[in-house]
Amino acid sequence: MTAIPQTNAVYEGGFSDPVGASQVVFRALMDAMARPGTIQVLPDVTAPPAPLSASASALIATLADADTPVWLDAALTKSSAIRDWIVFHTGAPVVSNPSDAAFALVAAPQNLSALNGFSLGTQEFPDRSTTIILQVSTLSDGAQLTLEGPGIKDQAQLAPDPLPQHFENQWRANRAAFPRGVDLILAAPGCVAALPRSTRLVRREA
Repeated sequence: MTAIPQTNAVYEGGFSDPVGASQVVFRALMDAMARPGTIQVLPDVTAPPAPLSASASALIATLADADTPVWLDAALTKSSAIRDWIVFHTGAPVVSNPSDAAFALVAAPQNLSALNGFSLGTQEFPDRSTTIILQVSTLSDGAQLTLEGPGIKDQAQLAPDPLPQHFENQWRANRAAFPRGVDLILAAPGCVAALPRSTRLVRREA
């Protein structure tokens, strides 16, 4: 009896209007990438199996295709329905090695200990790095991050939660590798923000 809902969950919950929905999601993401630290509205246009969120699934459904391998964290690999949902709705292969992924989906950012375990690209092809989609519960109620860099006038603030372990140190190391490095997309309920690799964190006062 449980197999039927799981099968339905795999085939259902995708874009009801693939062209219109993907355009809305892509526009929100591009605005977030162009203006790091801003929070962009992201409507619920997908209904994936739990614990994959509507925001994260809309983003991966928009971005991924047969040529972009996807990596899932341990929280997501517990459910075969999530893997099957992604494969069915995007055509993307799911890989076990994070360094092989074009995109990574992380449902438990607090358990992610190494951003440099993903592909950072190369000096010749920095675009071959991994883009990591972090599912977060909030973009405004966590510890405040102060941001500087391209697309930011003076400074911007963002307060996502949860974040990977030792995030500030990890992000500074990622920024030091520029033009190599990962890009982060922060998928919260109903909204999205982004931290491109060019974004700098301002050190907190001691």
